[in-house]
Amino acid sequence: MRILIADDHRLIVEGVKLKLGELGPDTEFVIAMDLAELREAIHDPEAVSLELALVDLAMPGVQGSEHLAEVIEILPHVPVIVLSGSEDPALMKGLLAMGVAGFIPKAYSPEVMLSAVRLVLSGGVYVPPLLLQERPDLAGATGQATPAMVHPSPSDSLEERLRKLLTERQIDVLRLLSQGKPNKLIARDLGISEGTVKIHLAAIFRALNVRNRVEAVVASRRISGI
Repeated sequence: MRILIADDHRLIVEGVKLKLGELGPDTEFVIAMDLAELREAIHDPEAVSLELALVDLAMPGVQGSEHLAEVIEILPHVPVIVLSGSEDPALMKGLLAMGVAGFIPKAYSPEVMLSAVRLVLSGGVYVPPLLLQERPDLAGATGQATPAMVHPSPSDSLEERLRKLLTERQIDVLRLLSQGKPNKLIARDLGISEGTVKIHLAAIFRALNVRNRVEAVVASRRISGI
């Protein structure tokens, strides 16, 4: 298993490596200490073998969350977990909506980080307990976060059920995808870039637990009970 760790603090990198080494003796790490090294890592031909990326929100050379969007766009098959010193719920919600598979505040313990990583590797989404306070049904008995899988009610309409899994923009993308439109036309209709469409598609695939465009459309129809 190959894992990308992008953080400019050597102590954090070494600590993460040490804890994630518990995933198995075959665990390998690719390290990036700034934006240039991160870009080099994700454009490397061997990046296709990466199974996970843990990326610091604030690194030398980055602006906002653009580097996270770039990782998701270039490596749509690789789940991205954000590492951050921030515990701002609004920030967490925004990044999760963008398509990251988890958000781990650096104040959390190594054990929580390892559990979060295992959850994401199994196909789940790690949501910090801070965001679960409004939805106690998503939290486990120990107070640790569980996958952000909101189960739609059978009585909901298709759109209502999709809104519990996807953001407004992701629903727009899925609607156009269901019409058979390619990324270029989806981007034109929504007034966004093709790269942004790819980011939304990656998030849709992850939320619906599918692998491609056809499966996403089929899954969306199944939600409606058709």
